[in-house]
Amino acid sequence: MSWKKGILLAVFFLEGSGILAPSKDLLAEDGTLKSAYRRPAEIPYPDSDPYSKAKADLGRLLFHDPIMSGSRTIACSSCHIPGLAWGDGLPRAIGEAKTPLPKRTPTLLNVAWAGPLGWNGRFRNLEAVAFTPITQATIMNLPEAVLIERLKAVPDYVERFCDAFGDGAITRLNIEQALATYERSIVSREAPFDRWVNGNENAISPAAKRGFVLFTTKANCSECHSGWAFTDYSFHDIGSAQGDDIGRGSIFKTSVKLRYAFKTPTLRDVALRAPYMHDGSIPTLEAVVELYNRGGIDRPSRSESIKPLGLKQDEKDDLIAFLQTLTSEPAETDRVAENPALSK
Repeated sequence: MSWKKGILLAVFFLEGSGILAPSKDLLAEDGTLKSAYRRPAEIPYPDSDPYSKAKADLGRLLFHDPIMSGSRTIACSSCHIPGLAWGDGLPRAIGEAKTPLPKRTPTLLNVAWAGPLGWNGRFRNLEAVAFTPITQATIMNLPEAVLIERLKAVPDYVERFCDAFGDGAITRLNIEQALATYERSIVSREAPFDRWVNGNENAISPAAKRGFVLFTTKANCSECHSGWAFTDYSFHDIGSAQGDDIGRGSIFKTSVKLRYAFKTPTLRDVALRAPYMHDGSIPTLEAVVELYNRGGIDRPSRSESIKPLGLKQDEKDDLIAFLQTLTSEPAETDRVAENPALSK
């Protein structure tokens, strides 16, 4: 029996009320489902860029240092802000040029598991994407050679590159690996949903439990937002993008199904990450649910999983209640408190 069928069998209607409610211990009905939503024990690091504390510490300094931009005014963390769930809260990213970019800043939460990166998946891994925002004129606007010379002029960085990499070379490859190692450590913290998965029935509300049932059955959200991070790391046309904004279709130009397909984002901390979609065009979670309820634009590329849902208002409210349980516990802002390498 599939886990979705197990969920359906675990649902009943409260006598005389018509309100959808989960059984007392919904997840206990199916061990496969329970394990699918349990947080992983370890972060995956590739053999080509294995973890070391020295490399992660170096990457953290680089990530938060405005020396990485041409004007020395913005850092990677200027757009990937820890307190905003590692996004920036804007409809479109804004770089050094102060003009909105075509896409919004994606969160870095759980990026170690993410596979191809970018809204259209054009980057094969974190190492491959690292220098694109640094050298792009509209984002950080810093040529590779200038960055390397800047870092070589800072004694603390010279020492840290020696600690992280045996030869101490300050090269593009070593900068990429340090940044990627740190970014893989950006993992969403425990949320009320996790405590529910682990057996605390009081961790989330009855409305949120009903919302989870809807999420995995009638609303069909889990078809793409699956697993502990609530993403299949794949690309789908959900019927929202239009015109020349064709997503993965810009790479696979002859593919009908990949036209208007964008990467499925994680739903961890989703309540903190408005506005939504790759272009920031949907302002609230309520509006996102309404988009899916309508089914989006009907066209050949639209995912087979996207269709009108017929959700009632109380069902929409329950879905929102569930999504809010994915918000992590508050954490100290992940900033470098005292970094002697920061440029003045």
